[in-house]
Amino acid sequence: MPDLLLDPRPEGLYCPAGGFYIDPAEPVAQAVVTHAHGDHARQGNARYHVARAGLGLMRERLGEPAAIEAYDYGEAFTLGEVQVSLHPSGHMLGAAQIRMEHAGNVAVVSGDYKREPDPTCAAFEPVPCDTFVTESTFGLPVYRWPPMTQVIDELLAWWDDCARRKVSAVLFCYALGKAQRLLAELAPRIDRVIYLHGALLRLTELYREAGVALPATQPLEEHARGAALAGELVLAPPSAAGSPWMRRFPNASTGFASGWMQIRGNRRRRGYDRGFVVSDHADWDGLVHSVRDSGARRVYVTHGDGHALVRYLREHGHDALPLAALGA
Repeated sequence: MPDLLLDPRPEGLYCPAGGFYIDPAEPVAQAVVTHAHGDHARQGNARYHVARAGLGLMRERLGEPAAIEAYDYGEAFTLGEVQVSLHPSGHMLGAAQIRMEHAGNVAVVSGDYKREPDPTCAAFEPVPCDTFVTESTFGLPVYRWPPMTQVIDELLAWWDDCARRKVSAVLFCYALGKAQRLLAELAPRIDRVIYLHGALLRLTELYREAGVALPATQPLEEHARGAALAGELVLAPPSAAGSPWMRRFPNASTGFASGWMQIRGNRRRRGYDRGFVVSDHADWDGLVHSVRDSGARRVYVTHGDGHALVRYLREHGHDALPLAALGA
């Protein structure tokens, strides 16, 4: 019997009873979008349904002509024969889990999520369901995140050391979500200005407009280089590493903020001086706890290498499968 709530298709995860797709990869008539990252929010859909907390980011990503319906977290709306509601996933500003109910059956699609506190967004909300679709970007036991206070201590110590050596501290981080989280974590602990690569400027301003408290920042002017930036902290997207843009920092110390820095060799292979373990995804414990908190009878795992998580869940009594197995 086909699942009326979940049907993986080439266009994306489809809800047959509701007539909509979740984070579709190709243009469709009705798209429910979990958050504003480019691999989830794509242009070209006829209509979008999103969480109101992320509306500014969605509008920036999708453009003014896009037809966007926005809803408060927990607000129920109907698509086809399905009651839908959006619930915080803790991934970034406006990120949501998708709850779908049809004929007494409840399915929740997590989107991307994390369980650690984040001053830039609403905390993850466990949503009871019969079926839970969980991401597994970091679905291996080696991925267990250190406390954020410890990471910020390490970052500040690195910045201070760079200032003593009169070199720039260039920290690479993803332009949407990660950069703003780092800024918000630093805000109560510094009274210094942080310089931003141009790719971060508009996105950071949208966070400010949403009421997120951030420290003082300045755009990195085209002429600013070398000694003028000695001892300063500069945030930039990973795409700037190794680019001509870096020529203005001949003696910079470089760092990368990512969950991938949990594996020590990743920093060396990518050529960074420092690695800071900061992720906007759940670590291994967060994934396991979230499955448990959902109370779901059936669990589907998607994104990343989910085989280890599926195996662990099955060994611990869960009916777990890769999402790709649904309908196969």
